[in-house]
Amino acid sequence: MTYIAGEYDVIVIGAGHAGCEAALAAARMGCSTVVFVMNMDRIANLPCNPSIGGTGKGHLVREIDALGGQMAKTADKAMIQCKMLNTSKGPAVYSLRSQIDRDKYRQEMKLVLEKQENLDIRQHEIVEILFDTDENQEKCVKGVVTNLGTVYYGKCIVVCTGTYLRSRIIIGDTVYDGGPDGEFPAARLSACLVKNGLKLLRFKTGTPARVNKRTIDFSELTEQPGDDRVVPFSFENEELEIDQISCWLTHTNEKTHQIIRENLHRSPLYSGVIEGKGPRYCPSIEDKIVKFPDKDRHHIFIEPMGRNTYEMYLAGMSSSLPEDVQVRMARTVKGLENVKFTRCGYAIEYDCFDPLQLKPSLEFKNVKGLFSAGQSNGTSGYEEAAAQGLIAGINSALKLQGREPLVIDRSQGYIGVLIDDLVTKGVSEPYRMMTSRAEYRLLLRQDNADMRLTEIGWKVGLVGDERYQAFCHKKEMIAQEIARVKKTTVPPSKEVNDLLISYNSTPISSGFKLEDLIKRPELDYFKLEPIDPGRQQLPYAVQEQVSIAIKYEGYIVKQLMQAEQFKKLENRKIPENIDYGKVEGIRIEARDILSKVRPVSLGQASRISGVNPADIAVLQIYLEQTRRRPKEEKSEQDD
Repeated sequence: MTYIAGEYDVIVIGAGHAGCEAALAAARMGCSTVVFVMNMDRIANLPCNPSIGGTGKGHLVREIDALGGQMAKTADKAMIQCKMLNTSKGPAVYSLRSQIDRDKYRQEMKLVLEKQENLDIRQHEIVEILFDTDENQEKCVKGVVTNLGTVYYGKCIVVCTGTYLRSRIIIGDTVYDGGPDGEFPAARLSACLVKNGLKLLRFKTGTPARVNKRTIDFSELTEQPGDDRVVPFSFENEELEIDQISCWLTHTNEKTHQIIRENLHRSPLYSGVIEGKGPRYCPSIEDKIVKFPDKDRHHIFIEPMGRNTYEMYLAGMSSSLPEDVQVRMARTVKGLENVKFTRCGYAIEYDCFDPLQLKPSLEFKNVKGLFSAGQSNGTSGYEEAAAQGLIAGINSALKLQGREPLVIDRSQGYIGVLIDDLVTKGVSEPYRMMTSRAEYRLLLRQDNADMRLTEIGWKVGLVGDERYQAFCHKKEMIAQEIARVKKTTVPPSKEVNDLLISYNSTPISSGFKLEDLIKRPELDYFKLEPIDPGRQQLPYAVQEQVSIAIKYEGYIVKQLMQAEQFKKLENRKIPENIDYGKVEGIRIEARDILSKVRPVSLGQASRISGVNPADIAVLQIYLEQTRRRPKEEKSEQDD
């Protein structure tokens, strides 16, 4: 007899970073929600690097927070080191990265889930998704079946299976079924998905060895301390005070490379054992040696796994070589001559969805109520997963509330860039967010994510009124200070010119606009505080926004104009039921691709590989003709 354990509005499969955000978003928006995890003690696990953020990824974390998500708040609680990357470049590419105590992170996130109203957590493997047809005879979800045969019914299902689907661990010629960190794989769900017409890809990722801190000679390493100023991920935290723990830097050398070259025949990457496509931007050490033979060394960052452990992470030394080779090559590295492993590096292969099957809302095009988020959509990284999970959770709730889905466009956030890239271009390897992927990155800075997205989070119901009022107050402070700076004139004086000279800036002989001084390359808002007596004590985040807004005003205005042009094409919607076979003048190749991707707007259509500007022009004319036709027919009827 089938045991029906319950009925929910939203079912989330998996409680990694995508699943946590999806479950919390749906529950906080009032939906009865259940999240399934294979091991309760692995909720929000960080199975690879013990860090959150980084280039492009830090932007995602701050956007998650601005929309009302959880990752940033939990990361702030578990932070053990803070670094703002790319500070030698412009603010568009500043990216926050933090070392994380991974045990504390997952404990904190597990507690958040356990305390959340409308949310249940169950330790089960989901082996089957149940499908049905709705009143229009369209395919929809009905529920899930666990490995114990228990049935849970749900109106929406969010798949957040990470790297667990039919996963296998590969170390040299040793291959076995398994998930990250020695967990069980989700072996049976893939067959159900394929049986129901969903297309799966096979990808691969990997992780380096962990070593015992006692066996490292730190006197031979270069210390990498955190920044003096600790910057929180969450906009709700003005500042943090933490006892920071250092990371350390060393390098591979010719001996390391020689051992790797001599054992390439034992590498599953080159022996044919690994079938899945790996991440281009996070290659294994053996891949680096093969692809960059001219490099005589590669960075190895040695990072702590937490405050209450002696395990250290060898960032930059990801490998699936046999264990004996991994140990020998590690011991050629300066400072690691006597190192002892606690965990071996490994590769992991897994199934994931072809994201071209998804709408921009992350709902499947051919199955109503089925959403997918995270590495199950072909991405890499905790941050990319969490961002998708948040959007999928929000949109599952909005769907049940009969509201329009939330779609962040490319001019609004990195989340929009991420999802648009996935559902428009697809993936041929694990996708990683980078600042170079964003066309409007001066607008999409990590410091102003709240200015861009908090109002959206408030409108969908994830940002509370108290936080929204604080956001409005901050916005007002920024506007008022910019207005004050623009009308402030600095008179010439010895004090003023001494300060300018100290920064190698030209002295002034007459009154000078404060904003014009800020725009000088060698100066900024902060440096000019001693000669700006009218300045009030403002929060650092407000001052930062003012400084950037004034200094880069011309560039920001130009990019805003470009974004407006972009939105014109984005706002030209394409009917869901359009028959591209009837659009005369579009090339056959473009017609086939458009029929497969089914873009929602001309803007999205223009970014599809294989669709050229001429095809878009023809499609634009066709849409305009179709739009006018009903009006003309109505006019004839009136006559």
